Amino acid sequence: MTADALAEETRSARRKALRALLSRPLRAAGADDEELRLIRRHAAELRAWLAAETGWRLIVDSDSARLFKAVAATGDDTYPARDARSRAPFGRRRYVLLCLALSVLEAADAQITLGRLAEGVLVAASDPALTDAGIVFTLGRRDERSDLVAVVRLLLSLGVLRRVAGDEEAYLAANGDVLYDVRRRVLATMLTGARGPSTVEAADFETRLTDLTTEPVPDTEDLRNRALRQRLTRRLLDEPVVYYDELTDEERAYLASQRPFITRRIEDATGLVAEVRAEGIAMVDPEDELTDVRMPEQRTDGHVTLLVAEYLAERLAADPTIPRPVPLSRLRQHVREQAAAHVSYWRKGVTDPGAEQELLDTALGKLRALRLVADVPVEPGGAPAVVARPAIARYAIDAPTIRDRDAHRGDRRKGKGIRR
Repeated sequence: MTADALAEETRSARRKALRALLSRPLRAAGADDEELRLIRRHAAELRAWLAAETGWRLIVDSDSARLFKAVAATGDDTYPARDARSRAPFGRRRYVLLCLALSVLEAADAQITLGRLAEGVLVAASDPALTDAGIVFTLGRRDERSDLVAVVRLLLSLGVLRRVAGDEEAYLAANGDVLYDVRRRVLATMLTGARGPSTVEAADFETRLTDLTTEPVPDTEDLRNRALRQRLTRRLLDEPVVYYDELTDEERAYLASQRPFITRRIEDATGLVAEVRAEGIAMVDPEDELTDVRMPEQRTDGHVTLLVAEYLAERLAADPTIPRPVPLSRLRQHVREQAAAHVSYWRKGVTDPGAEQELLDTALGKLRALRLVADVPVEPGGAPAVVARPAIARYAIDAPTIRDRDAHRGDRRKGKGIRR
């Protein structure tokens, strides 16, 4: 193998390792051992690149790899923890249970049963601060046990727990238990905040969240520029679209002068491709792997999402200078009309009364996560509405193009007239 071929193979392997970390920042030894071995092999180079370009820490050992990502903004709620089976997002109760379960596991032995974990959670939940906040668990009902099982399955998927014997379904039915190994090295890497939670004294949630994630302010121009580059790189790696109007004046000015250098570094390291528009930048993945929300998708929900996006894109195209809010009532009507038109192809029940609300909620959830729509603040007495963001224009349908047969006789196979 030539030196150039060897260098390219090494670069490709390093890129694959970085992509594996970006898709799953916590990787424990298990089914994906091959990718973990690849990360370990290139750990030094990955650690150096991540530290320089993003400021994120990477810890790799024989049992796990942990990329300690710091979010660019704390107000985005489109990255929820999800049920390992149903993919339903976690609600408040499950998040509280997750925190309580982690606190119990921190003091547990090397092995623990689901029943013992439940007992520990009940004791922790009896804290007066939690009961005063209206958080009460008994785990006597099946839905409460289901919430705990969802938390356990999340910890299994992260590698914090390893199932030894039993099955969670038996615990749900109250006729069995499950035994787990507690993987302490993985457990110790769960928290990623800049500060320990016990050092935060603020009372309200927003201030506590800000205190947990705020990083030191650089005191020299070089360090400030480095921090700017790292914040922008984080956003480009994390967010589907980075809109210029959401950046500070300082960030916009820096990105305007340094955009080619920043995007080139990301492209070389990850294989993502920069799509630059007047309104912002998206790092597009040709492999369609580095995303947890895909569009377009097949089946009913995917088709509904695409149709809603097309509808909003066409309205935006009519007047792109002033995006106008679209009431949710109008979108529900549009979904009802589309359900009637596609009833033969969509799943059963899509034309039932009220079904359009569920379909629309799913579609808007995906569009919000992809930064294609934004909610409009509701005025007193006003109706809920959304506004299309510029990137949704890629889902508009262009007008048909009629080509002159004689002038383009040799060009027939290059297009079909209608394109997305």
